[in-house]
Amino acid sequence: MTFSKLFKGLSFFATLIAFVVITLGAYVRLSNAGLGCPDWPGCYGKISVPVSAMEIDKANSVFPHRPVETDKAWKEMLHRYFASFLGFLILSLSVTAWLNRKEISQQKVLPFLLLVLVVFQGLLGMWTVTLLLKPVIVTLHLLSGMLTLLLLWLMTMRADVLPDLRASVDMSVPPALKMCALLALLVVYGQIFLGGWTSTNYAALHCWDFPTCQGQWLPDANFSEAFTLHHVQHEPGKNYEGGVLSNAAGMAVHLSHRIGALLTLIIVGSLSLVLMITSRSKNVRITAVVMLMLLLLQVLLGVSNVLLGLPVPVAVAHNGVAALLLLSVVTVNYLLLSTRIIR
Repeated sequence: MTFSKLFKGLSFFATLIAFVVITLGAYVRLSNAGLGCPDWPGCYGKISVPVSAMEIDKANSVFPHRPVETDKAWKEMLHRYFASFLGFLILSLSVTAWLNRKEISQQKVLPFLLLVLVVFQGLLGMWTVTLLLKPVIVTLHLLSGMLTLLLLWLMTMRADVLPDLRASVDMSVPPALKMCALLALLVVYGQIFLGGWTSTNYAALHCWDFPTCQGQWLPDANFSEAFTLHHVQHEPGKNYEGGVLSNAAGMAVHLSHRIGALLTLIIVGSLSLVLMITSRSKNVRITAVVMLMLLLLQVLLGVSNVLLGLPVPVAVAHNGVAALLLLSVVTVNYLLLSTRIIR
């Protein structure tokens, strides 16, 4: 196997694993297992979860503030194992790119950018535990994971793993529509931030009804407290599990996510419809259809989270579809702007 073929295969496989890591991360967070292991990178001082009675007793004596909950610990460690495997794959991509650096078509910037990003992602994972689920850290952890997935998918497309995409780049699209595609990408990523901020501040059920919030169309929400990041400064020993925002601030966070969802629906939905109608490229039209379907599914999952009381499977699916929606918007941008994307 040549280095080029190896790079293509690793790129696609790493993208799949990155999606799994994001989904597992959402499952860990939403099932309240983010502190299932109170230390890092091990779990109660071990490379795996304590299982025997002797191991559990020893772990409880060393970490009396966080008694062993085996089910939560396994969820956390499974996420760490997959994240570590993803790091190994990205390192392998960087090594492969270096060994194949003389090949003119070899991507050189993205593999090493991803290597730096995954190291930073590992640090965020550590700080998530050591700073006891501080919202700003957990949200950055989510955003960094989404960015990793985005860049891996971009690198996969650039590697011609899906050769039909390069052949179907639509150069007939007006510049204004290309700018709209970039705007859609920014809006989706911004909405992911709002969703992450809602989740990490435990504000998903501060509005338990829909379309109203706590029975009101204009509730007394405190937007200034919600987004001042007042708990950025470290308070030793402070545990953010369960959230620290007031009810009014939690409502503001939740309402901001709803407003962002409406904005995303309008911008991404409009872009999808315009591309479906006007694009000369079959692949652009197909991707636009997929993007619209994911968008509508995401809205349905968001409303279901509220009306059903945030069931874990639905909430995890909401995170997973957000990642897929992001990838669909990235694909549209690639098809419209391929010649301008850095190698």
